[in-house]
Amino acid sequence: MGNGAAATADLDMQLEKYRVELTGYCYRMLGSSFEAEDAVQDTMVRAWRSHDRFEGRSSLRSWLYRIATNVCLDMLSAGNKRARPMDLTESTPLARAALAPRPDNTWLEPMPDGRVLPAVEDPAEAAVAKESVRLAFMAVLQQLPPKQRAVLILREVLAWKASEVAELLGTTVASVNSALQRARATLAERDDAGARAAVSDPLDEQQQKLLERYVKAFEGYDMTALTALLHEDAIMTMPPFDLWLTGSADITGFMTTMGAACANSRLVPVEANGLPAFAQYKPDPDKGGYAPWAVQVLEISAGRIAGFHCFLDTQRWFPLFGLPLHLEGEADQVQQGV
Repeated sequence: MGNGAAATADLDMQLEKYRVELTGYCYRMLGSSFEAEDAVQDTMVRAWRSHDRFEGRSSLRSWLYRIATNVCLDMLSAGNKRARPMDLTESTPLARAALAPRPDNTWLEPMPDGRVLPAVEDPAEAAVAKESVRLAFMAVLQQLPPKQRAVLILREVLAWKASEVAELLGTTVASVNSALQRARATLAERDDAGARAAVSDPLDEQQQKLLERYVKAFEGYDMTALTALLHEDAIMTMPPFDLWLTGSADITGFMTTMGAACANSRLVPVEANGLPAFAQYKPDPDKGGYAPWAVQVLEISAGRIAGFHCFLDTQRWFPLFGLPLHLEGEADQVQQGV
């Protein structure tokens, strides 16, 4: 009994070592934070149940990725592609702005860095990992057929050899290379995948100062200051609403009309999708203090904010980021719990 319990504990520890990187893989495959965590849990359960049949012909890591890939491909067989608002509709002028929600499973979801980016010593490897969870890149991944998606992630992000990917997918090296070529062609067509997120890692001094100015302008609801920080063609999105706005005039116009209740908000820094992000709390007229309103993920390009993405389903996002669902006082007194 003692030996069995020890073996079980040892297997649990071995599997747990791979949780973060597997979550990152499943997140890139599925575009959903919660589906990714469900897929990893399913992977762990399947691995645990069938470990006695694991004969060690491949590494434990390769075996887990094979299980995770099958889980993801099964989940993707329904054909749902997660997207950003600008992948689904045309930009709406402020004069016609209306807030029409779509179901949760429509949207590409944000993810805390700590849940999908394992600690690595190689700065180049860390940079590739961060770039591969950025919203624009994730959106392109969702356009790929599931098997192409798996090939691209395994080859380009995780640096697997073509022969390893072929073995994992039960196919040939020629088939893997062909799928990779097609996936790269799709990426090349969608060349905005990195252009809107030119963020250095770690943030350089200019980017840090830009974020400090952004926090001051947003918390002060100073639209003149905010306009100076936004690209002329900056984009604002607000899932679950399919409305998206282009240009600093429409963005600040929205914030002072339909979004006027966000005045005097507090921003708490978080890390999401390899990008600068903030948890936004707005004044709570009922309880006092501040109520959660959005996880904001920012894209920076050429010294200005190019993308301003507000994920509004706070009952889901704030617990995922380890954030409280109410602030009593100033945001700078809150310690991030992730």
